[in-house]
Amino acid sequence: MNQSPLQKARYQYSPKLPGMLRNGISEICVKEGNATQSVADQEKIAALFPNTYGEKEITFEKGENTSAAKKQVVGVILSGGQAPGGHNVICGLYDALKATSKENVLYGFKNGPIGLLEDNYVEFDDAYIDAYRNTGGFDIIGSGRTKLETEEQFAVAAKVCEKHGITAIVIIGGDDSNTNAAVLAEYFAAHNTGVQVIGCPKTIDGDLKNEDIECSFGFDTATKTYSELIGNIERDANSAKKYWHFVKIMGRSASHVALEAALQTQPNITLISEEVEQKKMSLSSIINYMTDIIVRRSENGKNFGIAVIPEGLIEFVPELKTMIANLNDIMPSLEKDSKYSNGTDAEKISIIENSLSSENSSVFKSLPSLIKSQLLMDRDPHGNVQVSKIETEKLLISMIEEKLAGLKKEGKYSGKFSTQSHFFGYEGRCAFPSNFDADYCYSLGFNAFALINFGLTGYLSSVRNLTEPANDWIAGGVPLTMMMNMERRHGEMKPVIKKALVELDGPVFKKLEENREDWAMNDRYLFPGAIQYFGPSSVCDITTVTLQLESEAKLARI
Repeated sequence: MNQSPLQKARYQYSPKLPGMLRNGISEICVKEGNATQSVADQEKIAALFPNTYGEKEITFEKGENTSAAKKQVVGVILSGGQAPGGHNVICGLYDALKATSKENVLYGFKNGPIGLLEDNYVEFDDAYIDAYRNTGGFDIIGSGRTKLETEEQFAVAAKVCEKHGITAIVIIGGDDSNTNAAVLAEYFAAHNTGVQVIGCPKTIDGDLKNEDIECSFGFDTATKTYSELIGNIERDANSAKKYWHFVKIMGRSASHVALEAALQTQPNITLISEEVEQKKMSLSSIINYMTDIIVRRSENGKNFGIAVIPEGLIEFVPELKTMIANLNDIMPSLEKDSKYSNGTDAEKISIIENSLSSENSSVFKSLPSLIKSQLLMDRDPHGNVQVSKIETEKLLISMIEEKLAGLKKEGKYSGKFSTQSHFFGYEGRCAFPSNFDADYCYSLGFNAFALINFGLTGYLSSVRNLTEPANDWIAGGVPLTMMMNMERRHGEMKPVIKKALVELDGPVFKKLEENREDWAMNDRYLFPGAIQYFGPSSVCDITTVTLQLESEAKLARI
């Protein structure tokens, strides 16, 4: 394997563990907390999960391990999109498992949940694991988006587990993947398979969290990567002083990534999807807001700036959200129609315009041709529009250009508007994990084995108190059902883990809100630079602004 100098150096890094886990699991015991209930729809969720609902939160403490010793054969799955640190979750799981007993075995199922169904796996050994320590990506076994949600799939999974003598499955994924983990845990428990299921909170989007899951892994590294790039662009913009840069950042359902990047770099404009939805901001009102800042800056001789836009913005604008929902409803039947499926783009657009409701058709017709075509691209695995492929940043640029042209004719604008557009997404998903993510992920994996050792199932690995040094981190677990509610998926109400959206009354958004006007008109740009792995802790181990502000607010409430 070709190795860069940094890769070689990162192999030597020893991830830090919470203090209570540093001597392995032989010296820990379980402290039970209160019984739990789902965040909503308690009766329905309880009825769907009779064997795993209502379990207690648990915390690990120093003490005698009284669990029954037995050989553990564990399978691990990487599910969904990549996030920095996934390799270290598996490394932590492997090290805990082998430190407990050399007889224990860890299988990695390849290419996501499909690997479990197809019995496609690798048995890990020291050499295999060592090649991936502290590195980015999911290439150790690959990932995939196959859903584990049918009785037939569960039965196949149970047979594969029985074949290998598997005692536990660890699913490393986001909200959808851990929803599948919860359903699988319930099936295994209901059928007395003896197989435990443990989840690990993964997603760069930052929308899988609660009081016990302070952040999902990968968020730290990804936002620092994007912030470096935005800071570089800010420096360039402030040097050339001739471009407005429109930067779209990954994060479909929640704007945590855009918000964190904004707090790290202080751009002139930051849009937050949740705010747009709450205020019922139309597309035209968003354009008016952005145009106003552009005009006022030009009056001060500043024909440049930076605008940060969350990936999923288009789905939060009321009239576009309604139109896209209508589009998602009609597309399955249209795609079965040969006239549509064999038509040109222009013909498809015409059919769509005639198939949508009159109001939604008007919205669709108002969009640039480029955006119309992108709305008709292949659906995602949920049957929805792939918003990452919709160039929202170019839509905004086009509409702002039109608005400014009108203002120029009226003599209300005399500036110049030259633009550059960017989309930052894949650049952050497989970056070398920061020291924080390397430590956090290793701890999550190590802790997952502790949950297995104590016979728990349907739990999510939890490591908290994350703004403190790693020695003071608190390890434990929370029932997956605690995070669930009922939502409509594919026309049916289904139990799913509820996404944690940006809280507009929370400390993180308030920080942006307080500084928005100052950052709009004055160049308060911050230049975070590249992630640092070597040097003082104040630089190398710094957490996200989001985590710091949320922790401060939490302490203030105590």
